[in-house]
Amino acid sequence: MKEKGARGKPGGAGPGTAAGAGGFRAGTVAILGRPNAGKSTLLNRILGQKLAITTPKPQTTRHRILGIWNGKNAQIVFLDTPGVHQAKKALNVAMVRAAFSAMTGADVLVLMVEAGRPEGREEELLVREAVKAKVPIVLAINKVDIVNKALLLPQIEAWSRRLPGAPIVPISALTGDGLPVLLDEILARLPEGSPFYPPDQITDQPERFFAAEIIREKIFQRTGEEIPYACAVTIEDWKEDPASKRVTISAVIHVEKDSQKAIVIGKGGAKLKAIGTEARLDLEAFLERRVHLSLWVKVDKNWTRDERHVKQLGYESG
Repeated sequence: MKEKGARGKPGGAGPGTAAGAGGFRAGTVAILGRPNAGKSTLLNRILGQKLAITTPKPQTTRHRILGIWNGKNAQIVFLDTPGVHQAKKALNVAMVRAAFSAMTGADVLVLMVEAGRPEGREEELLVREAVKAKVPIVLAINKVDIVNKALLLPQIEAWSRRLPGAPIVPISALTGDGLPVLLDEILARLPEGSPFYPPDQITDQPERFFAAEIIREKIFQRTGEEIPYACAVTIEDWKEDPASKRVTISAVIHVEKDSQKAIVIGKGGAKLKAIGTEARLDLEAFLERRVHLSLWVKVDKNWTRDERHVKQLGYESG
C-alpha cells in the first residue's frame, strides 16, 4: 500500500477490464449495507488482495476504508464502510455515522443486500439516505452462490419497484461471480476526469492502521461472545531496522472489563500468544518484512459507551 512514503503495490484490474468510453473516468464509490452483507469481501475481491479484514461476525468493519482500483482507462476510489445497524453505544453510533458520511462527495453508491434476505429496517434506512444523496445508485444482491435461485427473481422484482431505474446486479463477492457486470455499471456512471491517485497506490491509510486491523481480526477469530465487540487495538510503538529489514511493533488491546482481559490473555497467556503468533505471520506477509510483535491488554472501563474514549481510540464519526 502506498501512503506518504510507505511502499506501493499496483492496483490490479481486478475482476473486470471495462473502462469509460470517450476518455478517462475517475470517481468515488461508497459501498454500503447492513453488517455482514459482504462489503469488505467485495472490496478485497475487486482489488485482488486483502485490504479490509473479514470475519463471519457482524460489525467487523469499524472504519471507512479506502481502496483504489485502476483499470485501463479508469480509476475507482472505493470506500468500504461499517455496516448500518440500529446503534445505541457511542462506538456503534460513530460507525453508522462513518458509513453515512461516505455518501458525501461520492459519485456512485453501491447498496449491498443479501440474496434471499427480506428487506429490513437497515435497508429502509439505507435507501432513504441514499436517495437523499441524489447520486446514481447501483444495487448489488450478494451471496447468490448460497441461495435458492427461485428466491432471487422475486427479490429483484421487489427492488426494481423500490429503486426504479437503478441497475440490479446479482453477485457473489466471495467467488467473483457477477463482478465484471458490477464494475461496468459503476464505470458507466462515473464522470470523466483525471485519476486521484498514482497508479501504484492502493489505499490512503498508513501501515500502522492495517497492523492494528490485522491484530483485531485475530481477536475476532480467536474469541467469542462479547469480546470482539468490546476490544480495540492501538499501535503504541513502531520501529524499523533497515539493516535487518525487521519491524518491531508494540500494540495494546483495549477491553472494557477485567473479565474480558482474562479471556483475551487465556490460561497461562496461551490465547494472547496464539493471537500474537497469527497476527505476526499475517503482518510479515503484509509488510513483506520480518516482524517482532509485542501485545499488551489494557482495561478501559466501558470505553464503547464513552464518546471521548471512542475518539481517543481512533473511531471518529466520519
